[in-house]
Amino acid sequence: MQVPNLLGKRFICDVCGTQILCTKAGEGTVQCCGKEMTLQQPKPLPSAD
Repeated sequence: MQVPNLLGKRFICDVCGTQILCTKAGEGTVQCCGKEMTLQQPKPLPSAD
């Protein structure tokens, strides 16, 4: 699955665990260790209840 490089998105390598933060949006894919990196999901924030 090709995920566009969106500003502020974090990607993680499933092979070595390297994490990156996209600082400039663009075309193509982010790759590490010869594989496409996975878009990291945001951590849920604690509720203020």
